[in-house]
Amino acid sequence: MKINIHRSGHDRVIAGVIGGIAEHFDWNANLARLIFVLLAITPMFPGIIAYLVLWLIMKDPIED
Repeated sequence: MKINIHRSGHDRVIAGVIGGIAEHFDWNANLARLIFVLLAITPMFPGIIAYLVLWLIMKDPIED
């Protein structure tokens, strides 16, 4: 599986996954984090597992 989304190198809290998604789609990173946390606490969305999978499949941050 190939993904053209890179983890964020500068807008990161843990691994830069949500920051990278926010940069790719030109979203506000804090709003994306808030939405992710709200989804993660619902029983139907396994947030920690999804975050770890994204961490593994997303490319390393692009060095500026």
